[in-house]
Amino acid sequence: MAKTVIPEGYAPSLNLYDTQKAIGLLNRLFEDTLAGALNLRRVSAPLFVEASSGLNDDLNGVERPVSFDVPFAAKDAQVVHSLAKWKRMALYRYHFSVGEGLYTNMNAIRRDEELDNLHSVYVDQWDWEKVIAPRDRTEEFLRRTVNDIAQAMRETQLTLRSAFPVLTKLPLMAGEVSFVTAQELEDLWPQLPPKERERRYVQDHPLTFLMGIGGALKSGKPHDGRAPDYDDWSLNGDLLVWNEVLGDALELSSMGIRVDPDALDRQLTLAGCDARRELPFHKLLLAGKLPLTIGGGIGQSRLCMYLLGKAHIGEVQAGIWDPDTTDACESAGVILL
Repeated sequence: MAKTVIPEGYAPSLNLYDTQKAIGLLNRLFEDTLAGALNLRRVSAPLFVEASSGLNDDLNGVERPVSFDVPFAAKDAQVVHSLAKWKRMALYRYHFSVGEGLYTNMNAIRRDEELDNLHSVYVDQWDWEKVIAPRDRTEEFLRRTVNDIAQAMRETQLTLRSAFPVLTKLPLMAGEVSFVTAQELEDLWPQLPPKERERRYVQDHPLTFLMGIGGALKSGKPHDGRAPDYDDWSLNGDLLVWNEVLGDALELSSMGIRVDPDALDRQLTLAGCDARRELPFHKLLLAGKLPLTIGGGIGQSRLCMYLLGKAHIGEVQAGIWDPDTTDACESAGVILL
């Protein structure tokens, strides 16, 4: 069931034509700024991968990939959920060195996504991945990278405000990232569900990086699901901002230092996913043949929503919506692309 709610009195800052212009400018600005900040090179990425490769992102383990056969190759393919594992394999195959990385436009279909203001079946991200040294597998390195990404977002916002002065009516992104762990949030509000903990914290800390997602907390439950074979659950997190338009926390990015062989071995066992050890990607990783990396995904439509002050993701991307969503948006005068 859809959960689209358009705030009372909402009116977009930009008309339809200016929105399209702003999206194009935002994408160009942020790509270039991010690539410069993290030393990334643009590469081409797949829309689908072989089902047997183990390269598709399993997300929370219950989402169904869109699958189809390729008769002339005698293989089965899956449309990607994300490129979390493909990027690391690409760094290995392309012989990137320590300190070098890649980024790409990732387009995915998540058929089981529940539709609301922030979620759609189509997912677009800047997926990025960077080779690191063993000494970089630390929380300090993770924090520095988060700060670099946040600064790239701020710089993009400032340039957008110069090009479209009406956007100066929207709040500026906070100048400092607040770092907090999922366990600290559970300790603060053990009686609340995870998303409400996020909301409470981000309302007072409008630019937050929430760390330690995937592993069980003291309650015995994880803050949120994470696949066991890309992020190290002790060195990852989500970048969250306070969305004034919706009055809620908004996740812009999920990222982390990736598993090394020891972390992968441990997390596969904890997640009950030992069968994956026989997949090609996992064999290489467990054997220590893949580079150590840090990486993540940054939502393109999410960042557009935030920086352009939009109430619904359908205002910045074309998609398919349920009747309740289209009726709610039409009643509020919101144009879905």
